[in-house]
Amino acid sequence: MRLAIFDLDNTLLAGDSDHQWGEYLCAQGLVDAEAYRAKNDQFYHDYLAGQLDVLAYQNFCQEVLGRTDKAQLEQWHAGFMRDCIEPIILAKGEALLAKHRAAGDVVMIITATNRFITGPIAQRLGVEHLIATECGMHNGQYTGELVDVPSFQGGKIIRLNTWLAEHQATLEDSYFYSDSHNDLPLLEQVTHPVAVDPDDTLRAIAEQRGWSVLSLRD
Repeated sequence: MRLAIFDLDNTLLAGDSDHQWGEYLCAQGLVDAEAYRAKNDQFYHDYLAGQLDVLAYQNFCQEVLGRTDKAQLEQWHAGFMRDCIEPIILAKGEALLAKHRAAGDVVMIITATNRFITGPIAQRLGVEHLIATECGMHNGQYTGELVDVPSFQGGKIIRLNTWLAEHQATLEDSYFYSDSHNDLPLLEQVTHPVAVDPDDTLRAIAEQRGWSVLSLRD
């Protein structure tokens, strides 16, 4: 099998689903908006700077999962999909997914954003294989705690290697599409690294190394 791997936020989406979820919680009055937004924004700035403490961030963003009934969370997520995600799904991204499917490739999303947020988004995009940061579950409810290695920076390689072993697959002739310099570890592992609407750091590296640079927003 040939893998076509996609980052999600600011790659297939014209925005960051993790940060948008925090904004949605604030807008709906489901958290203390001033305090939550300040922390959410700081974590996002740290991410953009390549300095995110991913464990601290997951403790922050999964806390609301651990104190809220799963059925209520799913209801909130449906509104989030409608109001925040549908408007930022990129048509060119969907077309690129379709192009890889038509070529017989196995399409995957790999994202640092947690599975609660991204599972329904991957389903909406018709992507069966999702590697996301995992949320603890107990008796059908979220625990609010991170489990497994976060799929962030080098953690994406660790999680992907586990998937490859389970599926008896390799990265031969593989693609990875991403916007972020945080994904350099995995971009360096695949056969065809593609910078998609990249941040300034990734754009400079992609141009220096002769990697493809693509926009899905034009």
